[in-house]
Amino acid sequence: MSPDTRNRILMTAMELFWEKGYGSTSISDILSRSQIHSGSLYYFFPGKQDVLIGVLEYYRDGIEEWLLKPNWEGVDDPIERVFALLAGYRTQLVMTDCTYGCPIGNLALEIHEPDPKVRELLSANFTNWSAAIERCLDAAADRFPADTDLKALSQYVLTVMEGALMQARTYRDLGYFDRNVDVLRQHFELLEQAAKKTHELS
Repeated sequence: MSPDTRNRILMTAMELFWEKGYGSTSISDILSRSQIHSGSLYYFFPGKQDVLIGVLEYYRDGIEEWLLKPNWEGVDDPIERVFALLAGYRTQLVMTDCTYGCPIGNLALEIHEPDPKVRELLSANFTNWSAAIERCLDAAADRFPADTDLKALSQYVLTVMEGALMQARTYRDLGYFDRNVDVLRQHFELLEQAAKKTHELS
């Protein structure tokens, strides 16, 4: 069986899970949209949960190519990279009339009692995202107070992103996303100002 067939199944499942949710997507839906025979699907994925695992692995392994690189192109300042990534989500909201939701966040909310492997992969996706932010913060560490917990701050950025998307999507109002990001920006600026004062006094 061709790896292209496997990728086609996964890409189709990703679209459907995002559009309809995992629970409302059937194997028949995946077969119908992908135009792949059931034998081909079951060759790669014995069941629907196996498709979900494949999708989560695809997201986990593709964060650099699909998410980070496109949003960070031409952005060199590490702090601005944080906000460029958030701006990428804002663009998705604009393009979808505020119906866009983070695919991983949506799945994490929908699957209340996930299988250990599924939970592990959901966690890995969140960890990879916040780790990318933490690398940006590390690169700008001298612009923050010395006692700043950069790992916690990167996780906070993830929390703001997920919450801002959820509110904008619920209210169908981009303002909820923008206000959350503005407050985050203000928090960063306060940290930078505190660090600058410390440097001036030392």
